[in-house]
Amino acid sequence: MSDLVGKVALVTGASRGIGKAIAKELAKNGASVIINYSKDDEGANSTLMEIEELGGYAKVIKKNIANKDNCQELIKEVIDTFGKIDILINNAAKSEIGLFIDANDDSFESLINTNLLAPMYLSKYALNYMISKGSGNIINISSIWGEAGASCEVIYSTTKGGLNLFTKSLSKEVAPFGIRVNSIAPGVINTEMNSFLSEEEKEQLVDEIPMNRFGDVNEIAKAVIFLCKDDCKYLTGQIIRVDGGFL
Repeated sequence: MSDLVGKVALVTGASRGIGKAIAKELAKNGASVIINYSKDDEGANSTLMEIEELGGYAKVIKKNIANKDNCQELIKEVIDTFGKIDILINNAAKSEIGLFIDANDDSFESLINTNLLAPMYLSKYALNYMISKGSGNIINISSIWGEAGASCEVIYSTTKGGLNLFTKSLSKEVAPFGIRVNSIAPGVINTEMNSFLSEEEKEQLVDEIPMNRFGDVNEIAKAVIFLCKDDCKYLTGQIIRVDGGFL
């Protein structure tokens, strides 16, 4: 339960869902966790309280990472507070459902800035500190739709596909410095992001999943912990699907 003691981990989008589960699991394993979020004050404070109840340590930092300057400020605040960053979890993401031809400019910019550019900027700024100490771990939370593509989620799928290629490319570049970069691509997970589905649509999806159920946020969090540990220190540049056999 203490494999990550002494490690400093930043989790974006940690006020709810998968990000919250990841933050709690990192804390349970001994890491000091930075809970980043943009809007949900109540959710972020709930994550903080639950981590403290587990005996862990966390700090809340509210920054909208869709803005490049905020990405730089976020990493700077982590360094100013903890003196280092060991683990970066690029989890924050947005999704919009609708026909591609109906998407407006705001949708393009919002999804691309949050889902793709923010992980790239945060990784760039974090690497300035990881490279100097010769170690680090970057984990991007992608999606199965980044590999397969999804109708009515064209922009979202494209951002996640870009995130996968960013993962593979960056991993090759920073491996000589002792830094690993991987992605986890969740399938259909039981989160608020899928709350728009009707009961009938949920049943149809479940029928297509070999494990006959949606995934749980804690199952994604456990996969993150596996990637954070030195037990798999030869594993980098991978897109790991956690989808119940869906694809």
